[in-house]
Amino acid sequence: MPLRMVRARSCLAYRPVGIVAPTRDHLECTHVITSALARRAWRRLEPVHGMIYFVPEAPAAYAALGLTDPNMGYFASRSAALGPASAETVIACFFNFCPVLVRQAIPAAWDITTPEALLTARLAAADQALRRGLGESISAPGLVEAAALARRAAEAACERLEGRPLFAAHAALPWPDEPHLVLWHAQTLLREFRGDGHLAALLLEGLDGLEALILHGASGEVPVTFLRASRGWPDEIWDAAVELLRVKGLLPAGEEFVLSEEGRLLRERVEERTDLASLPAYGALPEADAERLCELGGPITRTLLDAGLLPLGRRRPLPS
Repeated sequence: MPLRMVRARSCLAYRPVGIVAPTRDHLECTHVITSALARRAWRRLEPVHGMIYFVPEAPAAYAALGLTDPNMGYFASRSAALGPASAETVIACFFNFCPVLVRQAIPAAWDITTPEALLTARLAAADQALRRGLGESISAPGLVEAAALARRAAEAACERLEGRPLFAAHAALPWPDEPHLVLWHAQTLLREFRGDGHLAALLLEGLDGLEALILHGASGEVPVTFLRASRGWPDEIWDAAVELLRVKGLLPAGEEFVLSEEGRLLRERVEERTDLASLPAYGALPEADAERLCELGGPITRTLLDAGLLPLGRRRPLPS
């Protein structure tokens, strides 16, 4: 697939390739980056946010509020920025979880604790986990610099709230002060910004949540056993969806659970569209700064992986 390059602005709305933006005084904010660089910048530091779903500090913090069920803690803590959201809202925003699993947790969680208490607990858990994982490097100059760069990208993303409900809810949260928490909050914003764009790309391909999940598993990027266990789909519903994807030609005929060539090309289109949708954030950085963010992110992420904060982190290697 040819490399895509676009011009993105930290102050202006993103426009598709080939459309000329109107002239404004702040066009000096314009930078040119590739969609591949945008993806690399996100992936390099994704474990800084993603560890919150695996570290013991998080469920312990939620249990202290009365949410002793891990699923309830997950759904409620991640959706807390939305306020006391309905199950339907969480199903829509989280996309690929079995609705029954969501309804077992939401809205019951809001009878036990409040979104505000959960947001405080989640940030405290991130603080504790990052302090444990980063150790003495928590105040290293490279982390401070990475936090500043990631924050610039995240704040640029905050200028593009349209069509991104879960991201927009997190964008309304206050910034923490300490650099390691600034980095975590920035990566949280960038993750949900990219995630909402990813859902749009999946919908453009006509995929529902379960179909998207199955194709993700068939790609081999994440163990399918983990996806099945964490998303809660009954075997009979999963198996029926797999057969339908075989009929559609996205999985090969037979028993082999891999992508067909058509399925692989579909996944490539989805990822490319997702990368392009993330450009309003990373396009706020000059190319040299985006490359610098990648450079700084490598050692930070490896430190967290070596500390065991993200068990699945080594499944897919860091991009070069």
